[in-house]
Amino acid sequence: MSDLVTGEAVPLELRLAKLPSRALAIVLDAVVLGLLGLGLLLLFTQVVPDVDLALATAMVIAGGVFVVVVIPTTVETLTRGKSLGKAAFGLRVVRDDGGPIRFRHALTRALAGVFADFIVTAGVGAVVCSLLNSRDKRIGDLLAGTVVVRERIPSVSTPPPAIDPRLAPWASTLELSRLPDRLAMAARTLLARAPQLAPEARTRLATELAAEVASVVSPPPPPGTPPWEYLVAVLAERRRRDSLRLSPGAAAAATPPPSAQPSATPPAPPPQPADPAAAEPDRPSGAPGGFAPPT
Repeated sequence: MSDLVTGEAVPLELRLAKLPSRALAIVLDAVVLGLLGLGLLLLFTQVVPDVDLALATAMVIAGGVFVVVVIPTTVETLTRGKSLGKAAFGLRVVRDDGGPIRFRHALTRALAGVFADFIVTAGVGAVVCSLLNSRDKRIGDLLAGTVVVRERIPSVSTPPPAIDPRLAPWASTLELSRLPDRLAMAARTLLARAPQLAPEARTRLATELAAEVASVVSPPPPPGTPPWEYLVAVLAERRRRDSLRLSPGAAAAATPPPSAQPSATPPAPPPQPADPAAAEPDRPSGAPGGFAPPT
């Protein structure tokens, strides 16, 4: 992974393409371009079979420039950083700030590929520069200000951690209405990336995040609950309630049965006592409507 900083100073986590995948993409592009060059050569020999040596040499040079410079530049410009080989291996060329490349970037990379990376140096320049650079850049990438990244990243789905059975009764009483989605997402990200973190960093982040969650979630956890188990319990209870609310039977369970539906004919009012004050002995004087505020 590498942090590319955008023009707005926002870091982007992108997976850089390494030398083996780039080499395979270049080999595939070279095979395709070689076949195109061979087809152009055969076409020239059929269309203009009798030409002098100077004209034939000029046509071969023009065809070579067209194959190794014009075609790669046009393809990468139109596809925003992809060639056939890069598309096959899930790679893309982007600017150093993560944005799509333009014509000047593609042209610089193509020209550097001819004179410095592949043809003149037989690929040694590209390999040496990629091994010496922390972002696996070849000479064309250094001159153009570009980097090759991987678009297809393998997804690893890990099941959510299970809640401690001893905390399940307490978790069922949680008040989660004040827990914002941002904070829940931060806790979920921390739990997912836990195996990648050092134990000290994992403990510190879990303690800070648990304190922030506890400030908006009540009641507090049982004494002695580790912050990691506290976050797992809160997220598991939140996920359980969301699944119940979104399940098909939740709406039917929330709807009262037909017998409980209000009838069209209102029931008869209860008989009123002769002395209204006697029916409400606990009502404070001056409280309107019969509502007694809690004390």
